[in-house]
Amino acid sequence: MADSKERDIRTAPIDEQLPAFVDEHRGKLLACLDGMSEDEARRSLVPSRTTLLSLAKHAIFVETVWFGEVVTGRHRTDYGMPNDSSDSFILAEEDTVASITEAYRQAAERSHRAVEGMTLDTVLTGHRSGPLPLRWVYLHMLRELAQHCGHAEILREQVVAQRTQGAGA
Repeated sequence: MADSKERDIRTAPIDEQLPAFVDEHRGKLLACLDGMSEDEARRSLVPSRTTLLSLAKHAIFVETVWFGEVVTGRHRTDYGMPNDSSDSFILAEEDTVASITEAYRQAAERSHRAVEGMTLDTVLTGHRSGPLPLRWVYLHMLRELAQHCGHAEILREQVVAQRTQGAGA
């Protein structure tokens, strides 16, 4: 049975539903880091740079591009982000579960502040391909976060399985 918060969002107007779904996925992505050691969060299980920690770091980049650059018009490098999205997966030595989690929470809060007072029909002019409505940004963020949550859940499952295999060895 759905809890009252879920029931409320199901009947809420779309301008409340989209931000709520994005927030839900932000939380799910960060939850994949819960209980992970630094080594586990950085563990490479695929040929790409994708790890649990790098997915969260990339999500900071995504927040910054779509709610910073597109909404406010400030370039991603003004926020200290790399110009190329593939570089957003690179982990620095000082990146930790705690530091990336906090940075992601701050990025999400900046995103909330950036859209205050806007409607889903507000046209944003900060994207290089041209004007976009805020509605599209929310939908794109939901698509990005859902994809990365799926990646993170699979990686987390593999890390947890390795723990179990290691304990039985």
